[in-house]
Amino acid sequence: VNCGDNATYTITADAGYEILDVLVDAGSVGQVGTYTFTNVTANHTISATFQEVVVASYTITSSAGANGTITPNGATSVNSGANQTYTITADACYSIADVIVDGVSQGAVGTYTFTNVIAAHTISVTFVGINYTITVSSGANGSITPATGSVNCGANATYTITANACYTIADVIVDGISQGAIGTYTFTN
Repeated sequence: VNCGDNATYTITADAGYEILDVLVDAGSVGQVGTYTFTNVTANHTISATFQEVVVASYTITSSAGANGTITPNGATSVNSGANQTYTITADACYSIADVIVDGVSQGAVGTYTFTNVIAAHTISVTFVGINYTITVSSGANGSITPATGSVNCGANATYTITANACYTIADVIVDGISQGAIGTYTFTN
């Protein structure tokens, strides 16, 4: 630095750190981000020390779509370095569609654990209704309507059995069990 000039220094901590102290000519000037030597007429020293930023806790925000729950729900404060487990439960007749953690799909998992928490996070879950397939088959000389079906969990599904002209219903078999010569059958719930 030329005699009589000024010299400004910028002190910047790395990510995750903060300025602990700045020493100018062996004397502390505190936790400053800049320091200017004015009208320099002698040699000087400047040094800075840093410390890791210690955050006592971080927030994990959880949410669940309709037809299920996530526990705990909402904003949860988690101590730095601790673990936090979430339990996902679908309502009756629903299943977990997807669990999204910090914007990334984790699949249809029933639990998720954040380990060594050192940042804020988000977790959300969606659910989907369960459907069942009813496979229909009929012998010659008659029919069953509807011919096939997808039924929502918990719903009812009624099937009509009709014999062709000059024929009668011999038997209706449901899941391997004879129901007799009936003209309709309803799957309930």
